[in-house]
Amino acid sequence: MRKTDILRDIAVSLVLLTRLPLPRVPADAFDQQARAAWAFPLAGLVVSGLACAMAGAAMALGIPAAASAGVLLTTQIVMTGAMHDDGLADTADGVWGGFTPERRLEIMKDSHIGTYGVLALILFTGLRWVALSALLGVGAYGAVIGAAMLSRATLPAMMTALPPARPNGLARTVGEPGSTVAAIAIALAILVATALSGPVTIFAVALAALCTVTIAAIARTKIGGQTGDILGATQVVTETAVLLVWLSVI
Repeated sequence: MRKTDILRDIAVSLVLLTRLPLPRVPADAFDQQARAAWAFPLAGLVVSGLACAMAGAAMALGIPAAASAGVLLTTQIVMTGAMHDDGLADTADGVWGGFTPERRLEIMKDSHIGTYGVLALILFTGLRWVALSALLGVGAYGAVIGAAMLSRATLPAMMTALPPARPNGLARTVGEPGSTVAAIAIALAILVATALSGPVTIFAVALAALCTVTIAAIARTKIGGQTGDILGATQVVTETAVLLVWLSVI
């Protein structure tokens, strides 16, 4: 892969997964969006790295770890436009609020939020906040970055394993990355996470895989495939689980 291709794929992944004020990316760079999915973990690296910098600055000013974790979490949400959290809420509402695949997809597309979505956001945001507070308290910034990368590395695998559940939408627009792209994303995330946190990364990888397989099975059963909302839910659930498992071993 040429250097220009690598840089283009990274730029595309940042446009797809963040709301950062990036330089204009040529329109033809999006012709093969699926190929850029190998760089999804790098989007996680950028988002979590900047968020950790903000939290580190807060800690340096004497702000307690719990409040600094709120700064970190808020920074992540702002930089991603809450797209993953929105996917979590829509998935919770649709998967558990409908009785047929068609109705579930209809609910997931609805911009209104229901009880399941609210509860999912409260629970997973709360769990991440608590885990981040504890990790910041011991200076485990590498675990935070590793969780962000591993959770995004699962997305190409999900996109490859399951067909799009809708005839149109984000999942079909981006396309299928393929097993090679998915493998590169996973290897990249594992490599960086291991360098930052050491051998305990193996536990995080195992749990990330379990979360991804579980959500994929639910999505296949409930709606027959994956959507952008399913991908967003996968990222949030996996990141939360990885943060908690790292908390248990650090």
